[in-house]
Amino acid sequence: MRDFLGLAKALADESRLRVLCALKGRELCVCQIIEFLGLAPSTVSKHMSMLHQARLVDSRKEGRWSYYRLAGDDAPKPVRDALAWALDSLSNSPRIRQDAKALRQILKCDPEKLCHRQHRS
Repeated sequence: MRDFLGLAKALADESRLRVLCALKGRELCVCQIIEFLGLAPSTVSKHMSMLHQARLVDSRKEGRWSYYRLAGDDAPKPVRDALAWALDSLSNSPRIRQDAKALRQILKCDPEKLCHRQHRS
């Protein structure tokens, strides 16, 4: 029951769903996710923590950088199924298409410059 509720809660937020769609087929640095969502680093951290606890995303650290990607084949089947359902259901959403355009611009930026700019704000 607890795993199900954690998964349902993680999927019940627009920002978290937008991040899941943005991660489809790629890995993003937390600085890119902050830029993408336009939210405070602490808020993004809470969102990513919920997604990680629900096992929807995997993370890794490389030096001072944190990277996120969608959960892989080692995730429990209910998580993989929920992720596939969410991504498929949102694939034609106008917001997700708009996000894809914004993400293409963010990916052109150097993540280190994004991080530096975010810490100055």
